[in-house]
Amino acid sequence: MLLQTLKHIKHKHKIAVLAFILFSLFISSGCGKRKPPLPPVERLAQRAEISGFQRGNKVLLSWTMAARNASGGSVLNISRADIYRLTEPANSSSSISEEEFASRSTLIATIPISDADFARKQMTYADTLNFAGQAARIRYAVRFANATGQKAGFSNFLFIEPTAKVAETPKDLKFEVTQNAIEIRWVSPAQNVDGSMPANILGFNIYRIDDEKSTQKVLNSSPVTGNEFADKSFEFEKNYSYFVRTVSLGANGEPLESADSTIIKLLPKDTFPPAPPGSVTIAASPRTISIFFASNIENDIAGYKVYRSLTPNLPKAGWTLLTPQLLTTNTFQDTNVEAGKTYFYYLTAVDKFGNVSENSEVASETVP
Repeated sequence: MLLQTLKHIKHKHKIAVLAFILFSLFISSGCGKRKPPLPPVERLAQRAEISGFQRGNKVLLSWTMAARNASGGSVLNISRADIYRLTEPANSSSSISEEEFASRSTLIATIPISDADFARKQMTYADTLNFAGQAARIRYAVRFANATGQKAGFSNFLFIEPTAKVAETPKDLKFEVTQNAIEIRWVSPAQNVDGSMPANILGFNIYRIDDEKSTQKVLNSSPVTGNEFADKSFEFEKNYSYFVRTVSLGANGEPLESADSTIIKLLPKDTFPPAPPGSVTIAASPRTISIFFASNIENDIAGYKVYRSLTPNLPKAGWTLLTPQLLTTNTFQDTNVEAGKTYFYYLTAVDKFGNVSENSEVASETVP
């Protein structure tokens, strides 16, 4: 049909007509072209990864939050975390389907998820144990859900074999600040969390919180078997908090901690004067008296003061201070002396907090 039409058109118009027809065919075919399908937007979180352990009469669970997209909203559109628990005999098979776990387990908590939870990237939950008739093993799992009720798959299964005979927390914490340590003391618990006696005590762990850095660390390398601990790594004028946990022997021989004791907070202040300078000796020359003494062993010494008098019986408050600026070495030369006169000296040590030692022994020498 197209060829017959072209026969009746003059030759000079054939090219233009043919170009128009081809252009029309190109436009019509382009309008009907379909783009490749976009992948569906994921609505629910992937499986969470749960972990946890027993402390005292609780199981402390934690899991990582899902990521966020560049615009700040949740990629996975989750609004809550559901926590499930299944109690079972210790010899039960660890292999179980999600369907069976869903039908046999109990929903023990539903936790709303906020923007702050996404920022922290991790959520926690404490499950209080009831040891009366407690099963030998507990299986936990968590899964996310959105506002419409759609649920993600279960997380991995966390297995806990709870120990009923975990000692209670230490009691009656006290502290004392000394020159070289903060001494923490406590009273051992008398019973376990299930009320049984005697208390299952392997030792104690001592924790310190640096309030300025908000960091927490255990101070002892192994459980302390006594009822006191000396923290020698502290610094004066810094805020600290301390608490102690009892350590018990778990069902499988592993150490288990109690809950935290009462927290004590303190700001240690140095009110302890250093020792007076010792081993003071003097050497005289015609124009100078040189004073030598042993350096103090305290690590916070700021310097020394040197006092002089022509009369040994003069009250110490009346002696002349030769070092208005603290002396930072253990030698001093007095060049303001006269031949034939006898001079008497004593020294004091000063720490960086302004504490002043007692006076040293008086030493004297006559200028030749």
